[in-house]
Amino acid sequence: MKLNLLILLMVLVQAVGALFFIGDITMSVLGIPRQPIEWQTRELLEIGAAVALLFGLVLSGALLIQSQRRLGRAEAQLQRASAAFMDLLEQNFTTWSLTPAERDVAFFVLKGFSTQEIAGFRKTSEGTVKAQTNAIYRKAGVNGRGQLMSLFIDDLIADSPPCSERDKTPD
Repeated sequence: MKLNLLILLMVLVQAVGALFFIGDITMSVLGIPRQPIEWQTRELLEIGAAVALLFGLVLSGALLIQSQRRLGRAEAQLQRASAAFMDLLEQNFTTWSLTPAERDVAFFVLKGFSTQEIAGFRKTSEGTVKAQTNAIYRKAGVNGRGQLMSLFIDDLIADSPPCSERDKTPD
């Protein structure tokens, strides 16, 4: 909420400053008559508009830096989750005593590929892939793809560390 308000303020401040300068130039170019104002007042208006644009620039920079930091944290979390998933895969594949071919097939199954696609990747028949998936399901103690995926999701959720307070704070 706070971040959205800050962005809105930044856009409004920059818009006011830009509109002042654009309006002034447009009126001059089109020859639109305007009420004369004292030069001191005009200078104050121009300074105010320029300060508004600079303020918007500073806010934009701050928001960009903040966004880059959040992106960095999100990428680090994704890396940790990916590593945890790969560790879990290896652990379960070892526990289930999967052959190298079954490991490949199991990995493709978990990625959501069809039997036909897996057969194409592995340059083997669909029957071979079906036999391997059945062996994987039997060794894992599941009845199909959904249950196999569920094993990993359940383990990842159970092993995930609680969110830090910084991750919980709203923007």
